[in-house]
Order: sequence, then structure tokens, then C-alpha cells
Amino acid sequence: MTFGQWLGLLALAISLYILWQVQQIALLVFASVVLATLLNRVVRSIERHRINRGIAIAMTMTVLIALIISFFAVIVPRIIEQLQELVLLIPVVSNRLRIWYNWLQTVVPVEVLNNFNVIFSSLAGQLQSLIAQILGNFLILLNVSLTAFLSLLLFLVITLMLLANPAPYRRLLIRIFPAFYRRRVDRILRECEVALIGWIKGTLITMLFVGLLSFTGLSVLRVPLPLVNAALAGLLEFVPNIGPTLSVFPPALLALLDAPWKAPAVIGLYVVIQQVESLILVPLIMQQEVALLPVFTILAVIVFASFFGFLGLFLAIPLLIVVQIWLKEVLIKDVLNKWHAASDYRTISTVDKTKINS
Repeated sequence: MTFGQWLGLLALAISLYILWQVQQIALLVFASVVLATLLNRVVRSIERHRINRGIAIAMTMTVLIALIISFFAVIVPRIIEQLQELVLLIPVVSNRLRIWYNWLQTVVPVEVLNNFNVIFSSLAGQLQSLIAQILGNFLILLNVSLTAFLSLLLFLVITLMLLANPAPYRRLLIRIFPAFYRRRVDRILRECEVALIGWIKGTLITMLFVGLLSFTGLSVLRVPLPLVNAALAGLLEFVPNIGPTLSVFPPALLALLDAPWKAPAVIGLYVVIQQVESLILVPLIMQQEVALLPVFTILAVIVFASFFGFLGLFLAIPLLIVVQIWLKEVLIKDVLNKWHAASDYRTISTVDKTKINS
């Protein structure tokens, strides 16, 4: 390798190290880019009606803020009411569990119950210790809340800055690459934009669909706290494969405590909803989304959540979409495919030269 190549490799290693050190800020910037990409598509559709971009941005942000305020004004109070009901249900749940435990004592052998008591006591002790730490470290909790608020503020500011004038940032990103490859990078960025917008629109529709069907089904079954569980099911739909599986546990547990026959009914309801979503809804609305293999999706969620925490969990799929597009376009199409083509060309050229010389 030449000195320039070694220097470029060193610069790449230093850049990756710095990026790793500021990973949370980098993820916030990526989340801002994703949201700004979606909002920019809305702004451009408004601009087609000969409306100034500044006015279009103001209209878009006004509608977005109005939706958020409406959510907090209409939905959140009902969720708070049902959470208060959940607090009132805790003594009932505790009493019901005590009754079940007394019944188990008449059925299950004493040795098994003793082992269960040891495990349960250990878990209860760990839970009490965790609660004591959370309540005792008020300053730490306040610091975490302040950090979350500042992160949200930074997220919104970066989103607005990118939305106000995205062209310079796009040009800056393109200019990082060699001059001969910049048009290709621009096409890859457009493909990423189309894929992300298709995925976001499809995901939002799917979340709304799952939330409404869950609320309707849980209300018909008269499961406690249907709105909270439906909101949880809709939000966890953002995390594919793992999220829908996790969302069934809270309503199934509440149904089991209310009436044992309701728990299988709740599980059956969620299975039906997921089948309708995966077999009918997703093929209809996810046509613009990049095809993601289920195994890669699960691995991406686990890996990104392990490395990057909460943000990595919710940004795993858009990150996977972008990484997959860049790997497909750059590594496969521009390197591996042309590598084989060049090899075949050299072979053909050698054969032709042999025929000419003979």
C-alpha cells in the first residue's frame, strides 16, 4: 500500500472511533434525518401548489404540532385514567395471586413449592432493591429526565434545520466521495429516501391498524385497560417481530386475572390481528419498502439495541434499510459484479489476442 492509502485508512479508523464515541448524538442526527426526509416529502407536495417553501414548512409543522397536542389532549388523559385503574388493580391482583398460591399448595408437592419460594423471594428482593435505588437516587433520575428532554430538543432543532434547507447538507455528504462517484451516490441517496418514506408510511398505517383492532377486540372481550394495551400494541409494532410478541403479555395477564378463559381469547385475538397484518395489510401498503429478511430483522433489532440502547432499538429497521441499500448498490453492484465482469473481459481479451497472434 502507498503512503496515501495508509493515510486514508488511518483517517477512516479515526473517523469510526470518533463516531463510536458520539454514537448517541449520531443516532439522534440519523433520527432527525429520517423525520426530516418524511416531512420534506410533505413540504414538496405542498410546494407543487405554488406555495412558498417557508410557508409550506410552517404549514407542515403546524399540522404536526396540532396532531401531537391533540394526542396529548385526547388520548393521554384516558391513558392516565386507565393507568390509575391499573394502580387500583394491584391489590386485587395481589389477592388473586395469593388465592392461586393457596390453591397450588393443595395440588403441587411441597418440594416444588419450596424451590419456587426461593426463586420468587430472590426475584422479589432484587425488584425491591431496584425500586429502592430508583427512589433513592432522585438526582440521577432528574439527570436522566433532563438528558432526555435536551436530546428531544436537539432532535427537533436538527430536524427543523435539515427541513429548512436540506440541499447544502446533501451536497456536503456527496462531496465526501470522489468526483467520479458523486452522481452514483446521489442516486443511492434517492433510493434510500424512497425506501425510508415507504417504510415510515407503511409502519404508521400498520401501527394505527393494529392499535384500532386491538382496542376493538379487547373492548369486546371486556379486558381491563383496553386503551393502554391497544396503545402499547400499536407502539410496539414499530419494533417488528419482537414488538408484537411482547405486546400480548400485558393484556393476556390482565385477562387471566379477570377470567381465566379470556387469556386464550386475547392470545387468539392478537394472533388473528398479526396474521391479517402480515398476509393482507403489509403486502398492500409496503410495496415501496425494501425487502427485509425476518432473520436479519430480528438480528438487527437485537444487535442495535445491545450496542446503542433505547435509540438503537427504535432505529434498528431504518438503519438496516439504509445499510442494506448501500451494501447492495456499492459492494454488490459496483464492486463484486463489476469485478467478475472485469475478470471475464480480461479472459475474453486474452483469447482474442491469442487468436490474432496465431
